[in-house]
Formats: sequence, structure tokens, C-alpha cells
Amino acid sequence: MTVLDARALNRATLARQLLLERADLPVLDAVAHLCGLQAQEPQEPFPGLWSRLRAFDPAELSDLLTGRRVVRTHLMRRTVHLVTADDVVAWRSRHDAMLRQRVLGVYRRELAGIDPGELEAAGREVMADGEPRSMPDLARAVADRRPGAQPRPLGEMLVAALLPTVQVPPRGLWRTGGGARYALISSWLGRDVDPPSPDVSDPVGRTLVRRYLAAFGPAASADLRAWCGLAGLPAAVSALRGELVAFRDERGRELLDLPDAPRPGPDTPAPVRFLPAFDNAILGYHDRSRIIDDAHRHLSVAGARVVLVDGRVAATWTVEAGTVLVTPLRRFSRSDRKGVAEEGRAMASFLSGDASDRVRIAASPG
Repeated sequence: MTVLDARALNRATLARQLLLERADLPVLDAVAHLCGLQAQEPQEPFPGLWSRLRAFDPAELSDLLTGRRVVRTHLMRRTVHLVTADDVVAWRSRHDAMLRQRVLGVYRRELAGIDPGELEAAGREVMADGEPRSMPDLARAVADRRPGAQPRPLGEMLVAALLPTVQVPPRGLWRTGGGARYALISSWLGRDVDPPSPDVSDPVGRTLVRRYLAAFGPAASADLRAWCGLAGLPAAVSALRGELVAFRDERGRELLDLPDAPRPGPDTPAPVRFLPAFDNAILGYHDRSRIIDDAHRHLSVAGARVVLVDGRVAATWTVEAGTVLVTPLRRFSRSDRKGVAEEGRAMASFLSGDASDRVRIAASPG
């Protein structure tokens, strides 16, 4: 079995994630290809797509949100993701059990004795008028009927698990603030989520495996679980084995992939790229060593925006008063600094609407 080293896996990841070269894709197609973008920080999908698309206009993404073709919803890993309307309808039921388990993992004691079916029915009754509500408003309305119940756990269980909901605009629009207000998917999109499939071969799971590999492969089963949070995909993987190819990484793990997916050579040049907070190019794996050193792994869950140099996390970045501030995590060569400065100026211009192209790179460590 062919062994793929970390650099080969890195280049495959960059190609699948549209980070090796910017793609000429419509925004909707890019969101679909990426299986959504993690989006608990509402503005982060915009720089994430700017780094991936050749001619990204943030107004297009805002229009897709207001046009209800893209939605913000709790899905993979119980985190807020920006996904296409078609994908949330097709995938939501497959994530139900995981979403409930993850909420209970945080609030098991607070939710003890509360019947999930009754709580769901109460939440649907409140939301039946189709009016978007904040989680506190929904939780208070339900808690009023359950003396002693704490609103926060009730709200989390309702909007992130029991009720298929989306966060409605203006939250998530370009340069627009707004608290999270929720609507049922059925009322927002005018269609219900697909019911769970009785097919034991797990057709939705098979779709998730194919789509994940197209955007993240080659990858191990543990990587797939880390991306979606679903533990019950062995049947789907088994059903697909005949159409997949297998490799091994340097640790001996089996990696699965689509046979015709791009796997550029390890010497393929990789441009500087600025990634937003919580980008799935990093979080979408259990073994993230293909793109980030273990010493810096904590940055991927701490909400740090990062800079890729030669395909790997090499710096963090922030914005202050219109200036992109870059903090290297390792020594930059003169060529590195030039590439980071050039891409940083372009990012500053994008975020400021061409009002600023200032970038400042701190001294390299050590």
C-alpha cells in the first residue's frame, strides 16, 4: 500500500480545500464543495472564502443567506456551520443523535428528568407561528411551563438538538451585527428536513463519506469522525470500500480516498494563505499534523486566525485599526516575509473595502 508522507497529505489537503490555487467557483458551489464552513464567529466565512475563490464578492454570500439558499445551523460537531440549504435538509436527521448526546454531555445534570419528546413538542408549539426567536426567549417561554428548569440548558437542547433550526439574518451578513435568532428549518426554507433513512447501509452516511473525502481526503476514519462528530459511520465506509482507494500515512494508519481526487506531488508550490478562525482545513481532522505542528495545535481550537506558509501554519494574524498584524510562529525567510506581506495587504484591502492595505509583521521568534 502506498505511503503518503505529511507533505503529500498537506498538498492534497490544500488542493481539496481550494487553498493551492484560488478556484473559479460560484459561492454556493464552493460552500457545497467544502461541506460547509465553520461559522460560530459570524464574519469568519468571508475571509475564508476570499482566500479560496478568485473573485469573491462578499455581497454574494450575504445574498445567499437572505435568499435562503445558504443557512447557519448547528451541525457538524454541534458547532455552527454555514451550509447550503440542500445539505442541511439532507443531513440534519443523520446528525440528530450526535447533537443530543453532545448537549447532554454538557448539561446532563441540568436536564435530568426532562422528557426530550415533551420538550421538543413544547418548543415546536412556541415556534409554530414562524416568528424567529432568540434562544433566551424560546427557553424562557418553555421554562415557564416547567418550574425549576434552567433556561440555558433548555435553550441549548432546543436550538442545537431537538429542533432543526437555523440562525436567520441579519446575523452572518457581511459587516452586519445581530444576535442569534432562530427559526425552524421547515418555516425558513418551506420544506422539512429529510426523515432518517431505514436503509441499514446508511445512504446519508455514504454521501457524507464521499463529500468529506472530496474536500478533505485522503483521510482516516478517525479524521472523518473528528470532522462530523458522528461515530456510527462504519456501515457507510464498508459499503463504499469497493469504490475507494487506500493509502497509509507514515504512522501506518489506513487512509481512504476517492480514486480520481487530486493528489498533487509533495513538491508542488503552495502560496501564502490567510485562514479565518476555526477553519475546517485544520479542524476537519483528528490528526492535524498534515497542516499544523503539534506544538501549535491549541491554536486551532482557541479561535486564532492563522497564516499558511508553504502549506503549514506559520503565523497568527489579527486586524487592528485597519492594519493586518502578523505574528510569526517560526523564523521567516526574506521570501516568506515578502509573500506574507503581499497576501496580508490584499487581505487588509478586502476587509476594509479598499480603505487600507496596511500590514505589519512582527519579528520572528528566536
